[in-house]
Amino acid sequence: MKITPKISKSGLADSSQAFEEFYSTLRPSLKLWEYFVNWEKVFRNTKEIEIQLNIWNFLLGKEKFDQEFLSLLAKHPEIVNAIPSLVVRDGSASELFSVVEDLQDLTKPDLIFDFSRPASTVQDRELALRFVKESGLVKLFARDKIKNLVDYVIGVEAGLDSNGRKNRSGDCMQRVVEMYLRKFCENRNCDYIPQATSVKIKSKWNVDVPVDKSSRAFDFAISDGKKLILMEVNFYGGGGSKLKATAGEFKELYDFLKQETPRTDFVWITDGKGWLTARKPLESAFERVDYLWNLAWLSRGYLEDLI
Repeated sequence: MKITPKISKSGLADSSQAFEEFYSTLRPSLKLWEYFVNWEKVFRNTKEIEIQLNIWNFLLGKEKFDQEFLSLLAKHPEIVNAIPSLVVRDGSASELFSVVEDLQDLTKPDLIFDFSRPASTVQDRELALRFVKESGLVKLFARDKIKNLVDYVIGVEAGLDSNGRKNRSGDCMQRVVEMYLRKFCENRNCDYIPQATSVKIKSKWNVDVPVDKSSRAFDFAISDGKKLILMEVNFYGGGGSKLKATAGEFKELYDFLKQETPRTDFVWITDGKGWLTARKPLESAFERVDYLWNLAWLSRGYLEDLI
């Protein structure tokens, strides 16, 4: 860990003292307003099938459900595409379902329900009916249960979107860091690239950056035309064994860049109380990597010591 002039002015004299201060200023959470639900995505996904859902509304409260279901699907075979949106599925784009047919004999092939194409045949329509009944979706259509399938799907989509919160803290972290980078670069003769691959860096600044793996895209690359800074950012609200491997990975990346591109600086900005469960791996990385900061440190303007 390098004690830069601004870090020194903060009263931190050595790496050990700096780590204690760094460790004590880790954030418990990082939630922006869009963390809760991406409403734009929810309404966009619902609107794509709104016409089909309104056709399905015809079945709400119908007494002879099976007969009416098959008849409606025969007239509008394309509306079968909306069925996946009525269930909480593995992903927002899931249209193919595999279900165990017989628990007593698992050697039998699973039942396959494919809703990616119109139910143009009698067999397709009967399979769709079986799925709706066996999955319990038929209960939605019972009298006095719901009044509108469009409103119901909005709720389903909102629930699915909330399941994506696991990755949302990382997105928030990148947004916050980018805000600081944008302001920093506006006040100086420098620029940055988000999701910077070696190809993008070469194209913008004519600098060759070797990578440790072909898929490597640095979260940010910053340059004033003379000096290049590569940056990785992440946030861990929860702990786990993964953090030990994460700390090791970034130490290795730092060593690789130091050897291959000695004139390039590498900055790792990480935060979150998850690190409280992995103090030793984090401290080990802190001692090795020249620039390992959290958001509190970034907000103090430590970037100025780099450019």
